[in-house]
Amino acid sequence: MNDPGMEPLTRPYRDALSRGELLVQRCGACGRDNMYPRHRCPFCYEAGLGWVRASGTGVLHSFAVTRLGAPTGFESETPYALGVVKLAEGVQVLGRLWPDEDGGWSAYRCDARVRFRPASAEEITRRPVPWFAVMP
Repeated sequence: MNDPGMEPLTRPYRDALSRGELLVQRCGACGRDNMYPRHRCPFCYEAGLGWVRASGTGVLHSFAVTRLGAPTGFESETPYALGVVKLAEGVQVLGRLWPDEDGGWSAYRCDARVRFRPASAEEITRRPVPWFAVMP
């Protein structure tokens, strides 16, 4: 069940992903970035959080390719890859990984540089997560 109280909080993030932009929250009081969307800063506990555009570049800390045994609702999407990316802004996000030209993920390695690569607005409406591609 979705928490109706979260929709206003996450709407700017989802709308930005639909436009091909990646946002992170920034605290107006202490100036630190954080992610995922929160009502209060996790560092100074102030409520004045806004949104800023992220650079979209980062380092892949971990990833997994799901080929079998996908969770309910993802069965038709196998194989797919998820990764934890530490953005240049210092925050970590979970996102999908674009497959290589051959349809696999052999170019991906932990500590590889990745960049945000937008998905279609239709895909973001279905699954509102950022997508990343390995940098050459």
